[in-house]
Amino acid sequence: MTLLQDHSLEMTGKDVPELEEAVPLIPAGTRVNVTFLSSEDLPTRLTAAAAVKASGLVPVPHIAARRLTSEGDLRRFLEALRDAGVSEHIFVIGGDPAEPMGPYTSALDVIRSGLLPGYGVRHVSVAGYPEGHPDISDGDLWSALRDKTAALAQQGLGGSIITQFGFDDDPIVSWIERVRGLGIDLPIRIGVPGPAGIKRLLGFARRFGIASSAGIVKKYGLSLTNLVGTAGPDRLIGALERRIDPARHGDVLLHFYTFGGVAATARWIRQFDTVGAPGAR
Repeated sequence: MTLLQDHSLEMTGKDVPELEEAVPLIPAGTRVNVTFLSSEDLPTRLTAAAAVKASGLVPVPHIAARRLTSEGDLRRFLEALRDAGVSEHIFVIGGDPAEPMGPYTSALDVIRSGLLPGYGVRHVSVAGYPEGHPDISDGDLWSALRDKTAALAQQGLGGSIITQFGFDDDPIVSWIERVRGLGIDLPIRIGVPGPAGIKRLLGFARRFGIASSAGIVKKYGLSLTNLVGTAGPDRLIGALERRIDPARHGDVLLHFYTFGGVAATARWIRQFDTVGAPGAR
């Protein structure tokens, strides 16, 4: 098997020039998530999503529930996505404000609003956290995942789960097994960091509560005493490919967080897909 088949990528609104540079390296039809950053406005997000579509790729705009100021705000965003022809696939996440800016406290609230199908949404990705969330209890995370899965089914919406990135295959595989044990059969896209500077990778890990002890980063191929250079997820992907069994774990793919840039990530994937990781297959 290869987890790289039908992988997905992530970009921000400002990454359009990099996307255009990377297009020759990205398979047609690849899903590209467009983040919902507080520093970027609606036109920037729409321009990025439209650029993804124009490149022969599938745009997946993000909606951050806690950043929406009202139902009208959500409707305006969905209407703009629909009018731009980029509303079919979306990713809904709670978002990072400590206090919601409007009536939506979680991704579940947005899904349960019932508004999504009316604006052309057909597939909704939701978040998964193999290593937990620094501000949400494990019990609440599992309850939310079950509830989001049920709410999508009730509205006839397709769905998938995109996980936070990590450095260690052990919690990822254990989490997938628990998801399947709960009867949740949505496709899972495992978040992995694209190639990036070591300091940058560890900075994102601290920010998002990702375990990065000396033992874990050594397993990934990093060293806490040598922060010079760039690292890619070779070892992690190789370990996952050895351990994940479609018959047992269902539909599992990769989602690349492009911390080192969209073009650099696309080049790395192309090379890795050609050469592979030792013992991965």
